[in-house]
Amino acid sequence: MTTSFSETLRNATWADHESAESESYLSELMGGRLSEHEYGEMIAQHYFAYLALDGVSRELAGHPVAGRFVFPELYRERALERDLATVYGPGWRDRIAPSKSTRTLVARIHQVADWPGGYIAHHYTRYLGDLSGGQFIRMELQKIYGYAKGGGVDFYIFDELGSLPRFKTEYRARLDELELDEREQQRIIREVKLAYQLNTEVLTELLHVVKAAA
Repeated sequence: MTTSFSETLRNATWADHESAESESYLSELMGGRLSEHEYGEMIAQHYFAYLALDGVSRELAGHPVAGRFVFPELYRERALERDLATVYGPGWRDRIAPSKSTRTLVARIHQVADWPGGYIAHHYTRYLGDLSGGQFIRMELQKIYGYAKGGGVDFYIFDELGSLPRFKTEYRARLDELELDEREQQRIIREVKLAYQLNTEVLTELLHVVKAAA
């Protein structure tokens, strides 16, 4: 029985996914040991990453391959702006800046934008994570900070998608429909691993920032 590409991709990158989720900044956050503004540091870095990812998505909407993974209902910019305004107030734009690791991630997203597999790799890494483990994070943050829909955790709310399990099934089906030879499959897998690494480095740097401010 032939293994589907979505399953191959998941199996090949699961250890990278687990490593990203166990990053100690998230442990501190989920343990309720960070202030609201320290949580806001993560929202800010997400904001810059999604400005890049959503921007590239808009540019690739008409692409015959990459365009199959462009879903405007996934765009996170407006949700992140509401979250930042809730945490920092109306002057939030003056409070945030991309970290060194976030700038590296953003640069990579733009660097591979002309390669459909590269775009898909970063899209898959971020959005499938947001739709899966991100939902647990949302529930915990609501308990810790008392946020409600409308700002604070809107980043993790995907009401426009309807059923998240159904959407994820459709997403994986689109991965399986890609016409990829073994070489291209492995290239995408390597890029997903790199995407996990770059996203983990963002969280690692956040932890250093939080500790330095303590």
